[in-house]
Amino acid sequence: MIRTKLEAAWVIARRDFVAVIFSKTFLFFLLGPLFPIVVGGMAGAIGAQVHKDLDKPVIGIALPAPEAARMMEAQRALGDAMPGDVPGFVVLDTPWGGRHYDARAALAGHAEQQLAAVVSGSLARPVLTATPERARMWQGMIALFAARAQSVAPGPLPAVAVDEVATSAAKQQSGQIATAQAGQVLLFLLTMLLAGMVLSNLVEEKANKIIEVLAASIPLDALFLGKLFAMLGVSLVGIAVWGTGWGALVLAGGKALPVMPVPAVGWPMFLALGFLYFAMAYLLLGSLYLAIGGMATTVREVQTLAMPATMLQLMVFFFASFALARPGTWIEAVSLVFPLSSPFAMLARAARDPALWPHGAALAWQVLCVAVMVRLGAHLFRRTVMKSGPARGRRGGLLRRRKAAPSA
Repeated sequence: MIRTKLEAAWVIARRDFVAVIFSKTFLFFLLGPLFPIVVGGMAGAIGAQVHKDLDKPVIGIALPAPEAARMMEAQRALGDAMPGDVPGFVVLDTPWGGRHYDARAALAGHAEQQLAAVVSGSLARPVLTATPERARMWQGMIALFAARAQSVAPGPLPAVAVDEVATSAAKQQSGQIATAQAGQVLLFLLTMLLAGMVLSNLVEEKANKIIEVLAASIPLDALFLGKLFAMLGVSLVGIAVWGTGWGALVLAGGKALPVMPVPAVGWPMFLALGFLYFAMAYLLLGSLYLAIGGMATTVREVQTLAMPATMLQLMVFFFASFALARPGTWIEAVSLVFPLSSPFAMLARAARDPALWPHGAALAWQVLCVAVMVRLGAHLFRRTVMKSGPARGRRGGLLRRRKAAPSA
C-alpha cells in the first residue's frame, strides 16, 4: 500500500515538475527576483561611493597661530594611530589672533570647505562648535589632540607590543549568533517566496477540474505528497539559478562575499542542515497551504485564508528569532518542538551547538508532522471538494429513512 502511494506520488511529482519547469511563467518567475538584486547592488555601490566622495568632514582650527600649528602637528602625529576615519584639519583665517572668533558664522559660511566643526578658544580651554552628534563623537579626540599639543617636548609615540589571539569566547559566541540570525533570515525569505507556488498550482488545477480527475485515479495522500515534492524541486531549481546569478554579480563587481563566522558544526554540515531544514520548512508550510487550498473553492477565498497563514508564519519567524536569545529556557524548547518554528530554531542551534544528534530527532519529528498535515489536507479536500463521506443534515436523514422504509 505504501509502495503504491509512493509510486503514485512520484508520477504526480514528475508531471508537475516538468510542467512548471518548461513553462514560460517559470522563466519570468526566475528573472523576477534577479532584477531587484541587480538594481539594489548597483544602487548600494553607487550610493556608497557618492557618500564616500562627498562626506569628508573637516574641522576648522580657529586658534592663535602658534597654537594652531601645534594642533595640526598633534593631529598628524596621533591621527594615524587612532581607529576609524579621523576628519581632516584646516587652519582658518582668524582676525585678532583667534580671540572672539564667531565659530557659528564660520560653520554657516564655509560650505565649500565642508566644515563640520570649529575648534576655537585656546589649547588650555578649547571650544568645539558642532552638531550634537558630532560634538559627542569628537569631544574626546579634540581633548587628546589639545593635550598632545600642549606638551613642551612631546617626542615620538611609545611603541606598544601587541599579543594577538585568533579569537575569544565572547567573539566566537557573538559570531555564531550572527551566523544563526543570517541563516534564519535567509531560510524565512526563501520559504515565504517559494511556498506560494504550491497554493497557486492547486487552485489552478481546481479551477480546471484537473484535480478531481487525478483524485479519482490515485489516493489523495499520494496526490498531495507528489505536488509538494514537485514544488520543492522547482524551488531548488530557482535557488540554484538565483545563487548562480548572485555569485556572478559579486564576481563581476570584483568584491568578495561577506565572511560570516564559522558555525559550531562547521560550514559543510551547516550548509547540509540548511538544505534539509529548508526542505522541511517548505514542506510544512506547503502542506499547510494545501490544506487551505482544500478548504477554499474560489481564488478570493484562497486569498482570504492564505493571509492568516502568512501572518502566522511571520509570527513564527519572530518567535524563533526571539528564542535564539534565550537558550536553555522553555521558550527555546517550544520553538524547537513546534513544527512551523522547528526548522528555524534548529538551524540556529546548529550555528551555536556542535551536537548533531538533536538534528536527527528534529528532522524525524518534522517528517512526521509533514505526513500528518498532508493527511489532514487530503481529508479536508475530500470532504469539501470531492464531497465524499457519510451524508449529514436533513437531506442525509431523509435519504436514510427512504432507504429503510419497506417497499409497497
